[in-house]
Amino acid sequence: MKFADKIMTLYHQYFRRRWWLLLVWLIFIWIIMASPTHGEWYSRRIYPFLSGVLSRFSSVFPFSIGDCFIYGSIFGLLFYLGASLIRRYRVKRTLRHIVEYLLWVYVWFYMAWGLNYFRQDFFVRAQIHPVTYSAEEFQTFLSAYTDSLNSAYLPIHRVDTPQVKTEVLKGFSSIHERFGITRPAGYMKAKPILISPLMSSGGIKGYMGPFFTEYNLNRELQPVEYASTYAHELAHALSITGEAEANFYSFLVCSQSKVAEIRFSGYFSLLPYVLGNTYRLLSEDEFKMWRESLRPEVRTLYNEKVAYWQTRYNPLIGEMQNRLYNFYLKGNKIPSGTANYSEVIALLIAYNHDFSGF
Repeated sequence: MKFADKIMTLYHQYFRRRWWLLLVWLIFIWIIMASPTHGEWYSRRIYPFLSGVLSRFSSVFPFSIGDCFIYGSIFGLLFYLGASLIRRYRVKRTLRHIVEYLLWVYVWFYMAWGLNYFRQDFFVRAQIHPVTYSAEEFQTFLSAYTDSLNSAYLPIHRVDTPQVKTEVLKGFSSIHERFGITRPAGYMKAKPILISPLMSSGGIKGYMGPFFTEYNLNRELQPVEYASTYAHELAHALSITGEAEANFYSFLVCSQSKVAEIRFSGYFSLLPYVLGNTYRLLSEDEFKMWRESLRPEVRTLYNEKVAYWQTRYNPLIGEMQNRLYNFYLKGNKIPSGTANYSEVIALLIAYNHDFSGF
């Protein structure tokens, strides 16, 4: 047999084995997806190890290598496909390679982080019972929250980022066992989003980078939003996938901080969801009365925040991003989709049955 023939034989053997290996990984992932018990096993036994390896590696770099991987993959695949079509060279083989690459990305995504979507839900893990809505229950929550928000107010003109990191990591370290969260490591740090203006145009203030356990923050965040967004995205990196649950931990960690600026960031971060729930659940007169009970400084700050992000928002990009993310969440056991963010209020009301007050 000629040398070239031997090389081709080895290549075809490797190619077949590669597809078999891919199939084994896919079956393993689908087995985990099929059972919350298996998902919980992954989150508590496999994910801490994998995320530790990936986050330790990615922490060496000051920029988001996950962003580089995503953008590089998109442009690389488009270039590869375009070159094949232009040259009319083995287009079927090119498509097969692209499909294989995307399947490996799928495996990497779910093994590195995505299988956390399929663990037991918050109420099972926290051993807290959901609370059926009642007007009295909601009014009690609303009154306590409003008093705490008004009392916590203070103007925030700058962010002490090392202090935020220290406080948030300390906060998660104190609750990780209680809620089945991965213990945070001291080397973990937030990274700036690679193209912040583009993310701002879609209304994105931060996101979890699943491929290298990175949590990324928009460079255009206002000072009052920084600590709560930091805690929210870190919650995702610590195995939390649901947006409502990430909001819950962000509020819990920030509101319990001894640093006044971080506490206010936590309370202020809930205001959009409280506004939405209050508008929906109270009569028009009751809503107006509640809104007037907010400190004027808080109302002004909220209006300024809305106007600030509105100037950066692009309706076309924002709507596309919202539709895609809504589809993505619903496909990963978050049936309410993007509406999941506001469900943090239900989690807080249930939690306060066991741990009273703000």
